[in-house]
Amino acid sequence: MSVHTIRGSLLDVSLGAASSSAFVPALRVAAVALAVALTATAAQFTVVVPFTAVPFTLTPLVVMLAGAALGSRLGAAAQVAYLAAGIAGLQVFAPSVTLPPGAARLFGPTGGYLMAYPAAAFAVGLLAERGWDRRFVSSVAAMLAGLLVIYAGGVTWMMTFTRSFEAAVLQGVAPFVVADVAKAIIAAMLLPQAWRLLRTPKA
Repeated sequence: MSVHTIRGSLLDVSLGAASSSAFVPALRVAAVALAVALTATAAQFTVVVPFTAVPFTLTPLVVMLAGAALGSRLGAAAQVAYLAAGIAGLQVFAPSVTLPPGAARLFGPTGGYLMAYPAAAFAVGLLAERGWDRRFVSSVAAMLAGLLVIYAGGVTWMMTFTRSFEAAVLQGVAPFVVADVAKAIIAAMLLPQAWRLLRTPKA
């Protein structure tokens, strides 16, 4: 059976051979913890962008990749855990001298993007479980769907600060869309390659 016809995420299929093992739950927890750590690490690579409170970070790339690799439920759980770590005061959010720290970050101008991470990971994971991450073109579509969820959350929330949709798009989308689409394409290139590394399971 080809990997293109198998339902499930990369993690599901990778652990499939050990589905009866007592270690599988621990491996799933470890995968979620790794996704949280990678999201937090990506947030530290921050570039301040003029004329907007939204910094450029690598977190959307990790959110989308984690969603695809872990699947919808675990991908979303990883992002919920990431937000919980930030709310608890751990230094996992993008460093900033202007944005509020800790739980207050969710109520600042970038809060909509953060709160959209679980939904974006879930959406990408759901599509990946249906095989969208096995081929480049459909993988790009899955990544862009996740990116759209992040933008929708970010712009919707930012409108409470800018008081206009146009201003929210100019500050929260326009400076980042080219780079974010590039991130989506990079993620889409990695996923089919990862599937190729998996041994073709027996029917």
